[in-house]
Amino acid sequence: MFPQGASTTQRSRYRPRPDSMDPYFYQHGAVDSYDVRAHDTLPPYDWKPCPSPPPHTRRDWRKRKHEDYGSPIDKRRRGDDSPHPPSGHSLICHPRHRSFSPDPGLAGSSRSSSGFDHPHSRVHPCVPAIPRNSMNHHVHDNDQLSFQVACLFEMCQQQHSDLCRKETCRSLLQEDMRVCTMGQLYMTGSTMSGLACRSSDADLCYVLHVSFQKKMDPIAVLSSLQRIMSSMNLVERVRLIRATVPILRFKEKGSNLMFDLNVNNIVGIRNTFLLKSYAYAEPRIRPLILVIKKWARHRQINDASQGTLSSYTLALMVLHYLQTLEKPVIPSLQMDFPECFDPSLEIDMIPEAAQNIPRYHSRNQSSLGTLLLGFLGYYATQFSWNNNVISVRAGKALPRHHHPNWKDKLICVEEPFEKKNVARAVHKQAKFDYIKSQFFESWLMLRREMDLNSILPVQEIIDEETSWQ
Repeated sequence: MFPQGASTTQRSRYRPRPDSMDPYFYQHGAVDSYDVRAHDTLPPYDWKPCPSPPPHTRRDWRKRKHEDYGSPIDKRRRGDDSPHPPSGHSLICHPRHRSFSPDPGLAGSSRSSSGFDHPHSRVHPCVPAIPRNSMNHHVHDNDQLSFQVACLFEMCQQQHSDLCRKETCRSLLQEDMRVCTMGQLYMTGSTMSGLACRSSDADLCYVLHVSFQKKMDPIAVLSSLQRIMSSMNLVERVRLIRATVPILRFKEKGSNLMFDLNVNNIVGIRNTFLLKSYAYAEPRIRPLILVIKKWARHRQINDASQGTLSSYTLALMVLHYLQTLEKPVIPSLQMDFPECFDPSLEIDMIPEAAQNIPRYHSRNQSSLGTLLLGFLGYYATQFSWNNNVISVRAGKALPRHHHPNWKDKLICVEEPFEKKNVARAVHKQAKFDYIKSQFFESWLMLRREMDLNSILPVQEIIDEETSWQ
């Protein structure tokens, strides 16, 4: 049940995790802070197109687990739902009232009401109704902020149909490029970690076979792939971007779906499953990271190409904050289960090892709203940017003298495997000052208003995500 590296003390705080492929994986009443609508099941790491589960799976599981979990969705199925938030909650403070249409395939469910559509088909997803009483004890009657965070997450999170669409495109690319003799295409990033929203780009890693890895230059490989892909009917606008990690950026033809493809960035696969393990160990992590990324994007501090923070850096900053609370929401999984995240693990063993991480039982039962406000306050007033390094690997802030090469860096966020600075894009003082100002201003506004609309346009974001194609 538990990896060998876990001590008796550590094990006492972890719970046996349900089957990760179960569509109701996230619904456990003890620590859920929101209505988790059957999280999109991730495909097995053999990279075959993911099939929809049999229709009877959900019904049979709910019947068996009804007494244990008391899911809010059960109440909804019995007719206790409403197209409007409960009284006392305001999801959107907007002059234009939005009517929510129920979707038989619940948001984030393992199957969609429309099933899987061809990548080039036009999909117009229904916005799911927000059920009355969709929150449990973490969102009380007067907890408007937590309710807003939960609802924004439910409206924007990646759907199972989105996942299948990306995976099908990856599979077709693998076949059309005829690169099986040289390497394999892997889906990575937020798509696989469970931290994606509907409009998120898809990250691909082209891993060369061992016999080719030392002989091939990544730029040369990407240039060859660019020539091949430019003649394909599946994709368009294929561009080679010569960044620190060079990538091919391209678009699925006839849609808004963007892909970033790198070569041999194995650490990207490792950190994908590290983040996935954190998301599965503590259910509050996914909505927090999604909402914080939306906030950072709106505040124009979520673009490494413009000298600000990447989404990966933001995710690590969220985990670091949750690790360093007086009562941690989550520990360092690398410290507790080193075997599962051994940097020497073969690539095909990475997802299998990550599946061994059980759910963590945190003594910190803070609501989503409390944690969001605390995150902003931590980086606005508490964290010492000049003296500390953010380390999710160590589960704490490390003094900068542990990283002598980073002494002149403005923001230091340690990559958990290679121990490089993933915030190196922030190299201008003006950008750094602007990032800090956004944390401080947003913390003050949210503390005063306790309304998510005070720091980002909730309705506009929901409209964009639910109309995304």
